[in-house]
Amino acid sequence: MNTNTAASHGRIRHLVMLSLMTAIALTLFLVEAQIPLPIGIAGIKLGLANLVTLFLLIRYSAKDAAAVLLMRIVLGNLFTGQMVSFLYSLAGGMLSLTAMLLLCRLLKGKSIWFVSVMGGICHNLGQMLVAMYFLGMGGVLYYLPFLLVSGILMGFLVGVATQGFLTAWKKLHKHE
Repeated sequence: MNTNTAASHGRIRHLVMLSLMTAIALTLFLVEAQIPLPIGIAGIKLGLANLVTLFLLIRYSAKDAAAVLLMRIVLGNLFTGQMVSFLYSLAGGMLSLTAMLLLCRLLKGKSIWFVSVMGGICHNLGQMLVAMYFLGMGGVLYYLPFLLVSGILMGFLVGVATQGFLTAWKKLHKHE
């Protein structure tokens, strides 16, 4: 196999992996959209698709994580018919990704649960900023404590799940 063919094969393999990760993230997002949470507070979700974002950020690159995140946000909002929430998802996702990227670099891949918790908090803060812009401060800020608690709890669970997934991934790919 010549160098061009090998490079092309590598790019195709990488694109297929990103496509699969997008499909997984989108599936998690769509399944989660069907799960009613008994909390009764708008905007609180499990955040399961963030497992894919954090995995890509740690195992691949920020560019890969951002590409899959953006595709998941666009397609997820189209498929659920909730285009109104597009800006909320985008602001939350991008702020979360930025925070997790900085923490991953600072912590050098350690304390994944903490990186995920901070990502969950930043996701909720990004959504809060959009809500404050469109709705004003008055009726929105009372959500903040509930969103922060949910960001901490779900961020922790997603972080632990991501750590488990990374451990399994390393075992599966130790000979590559």
